[in-house]
Amino acid sequence: MSRQVWKPGNMVYPVPAAMVTVADKEGNSNIITVSWTGTVCTNPPMAYVSIRKERFSHHMIMETKEFVINITTEQLAYATDFCGVRSGRDVDKFKEMKLTKGTSSVVSVPFIEECPVNIECRVTQVLPLGSHDMFLAEVVAVNVDEVYMDEKNKFCLDKANPIVYSHGEYFGLGKQLGNFGYSVRKKKARKKK
Repeated sequence: MSRQVWKPGNMVYPVPAAMVTVADKEGNSNIITVSWTGTVCTNPPMAYVSIRKERFSHHMIMETKEFVINITTEQLAYATDFCGVRSGRDVDKFKEMKLTKGTSSVVSVPFIEECPVNIECRVTQVLPLGSHDMFLAEVVAVNVDEVYMDEKNKFCLDKANPIVYSHGEYFGLGKQLGNFGYSVRKKKARKKK
């Protein structure tokens, strides 16, 4: 097997394709699509988004120190892309994509009602990293769409068909390959007939 050595770069793919909602102190809101987002800590629950300083949404987060990570779906793929390539300086993305502003339960920033999961975040630290600033944040509330709850009251995100991003392309998640701990779980003995 032959290998190539490339210049340093981020090759941790796929990554989430999330629409992040933000607002400034005057209540003007925007949506930015990010793939640099994820979990940082379980207890306390923390997440992050990394955004370039020149992006329209950057100053809004700096003002309010709040944002909402909205998990996207196959049905929202077009809107997800649009919100990543059009600037909020030029267009109202909620209006253009016919997305509904939901009222968050803790933060002042709206969430996107069409998304199955909305993660409300309050910034605890801003880390300048070079091309991007990382907004490290405590998760202060999570809103989920009850349509994805099963009969046992378990949330089934897979039914929403979430999407991911990899090297300039959006993908659905496909079939389940296992669940946490399946590699070490003891197999049940078969009953003899």
